[in-house]
Amino acid sequence: MPFIEESDLLELHKDIDKAQIINERLLDQIKIKNKELRRSKFQRNSFAGITGLFLVGTLAIFSFTAGVSSKNAIETPNNLLVSIDSLDAIKTRIDNLKQKNDELSLVNEFYLAKKFLNKEKIYSVQVKSFVDNNVTLTSNSLANTLFVKTNPFYSYSLGNFETLNEAQSFRYQLVKMGFDDAFVASYQDGKRLAIEDPY
Repeated sequence: MPFIEESDLLELHKDIDKAQIINERLLDQIKIKNKELRRSKFQRNSFAGITGLFLVGTLAIFSFTAGVSSKNAIETPNNLLVSIDSLDAIKTRIDNLKQKNDELSLVNEFYLAKKFLNKEKIYSVQVKSFVDNNVTLTSNSLANTLFVKTNPFYSYSLGNFETLNEAQSFRYQLVKMGFDDAFVASYQDGKRLAIEDPY
């Protein structure tokens, strides 16, 4: 069995931990964006109601003053110009809200895709099997390692990957380091499903 330097193993664990921290930050950002989405949706609905009331009020005032006198008829176009300016400002605001809504929709789609992938199977690279469970290769702080009971052995795997290609690429790096026996296996709910094609 090839020997891995402790420093190489620590570097692998550091890379995996960095990826996990990045994922946690992305999930935090998604939660923040979801809150902003809900807030902007409420603002949009409130804004639409206020705009509707404003338009009904403007129409009522215009209808009331349309035939009163020639002096009032001259003032009506000024009021109408003010309303048109207000409508331009409202249109600009609506366009900005649509743009924010599109951005938040992309974030929401990413969050839903991530949630879906958590229910699916993952891939990991198995590097060793043991007869006993008393081997202490990892600490509890390392999240991207698997130590799974596969009768009659306990298997030790590195990495949690969403796609087979990512796991195969990681396996290739481990083989270059001397782990010729490493192979890719698929897992779901903590149980090994199958040994995958190594290439």
